[in-house]
Amino acid sequence: MPKVPTNHRKSWTPPQTARLRKLAMGNTPTRVIALKMQRTPPAIQKKASNLGVSLKPPNQSPYGPRRRKGPTT
Repeated sequence: MPKVPTNHRKSWTPPQTARLRKLAMGNTPTRVIALKMQRTPPAIQKKASNLGVSLKPPNQSPYGPRRRKGPTT
């Protein structure tokens, strides 16, 4: 049986929401935020969605990595 995080089903406090915003702005992965805040990744995603905070890195292309075409020989 999986271990339940210590903050499971507890209300979010203002310092916790501020920390979530700060970690999300720093491009921290969702799983790492969940470990640091002792919550589950779905709980982090739900709270970020409710706050209007994006968990996606801003420097990623929506079309995937560009591939350079090298010289054809």
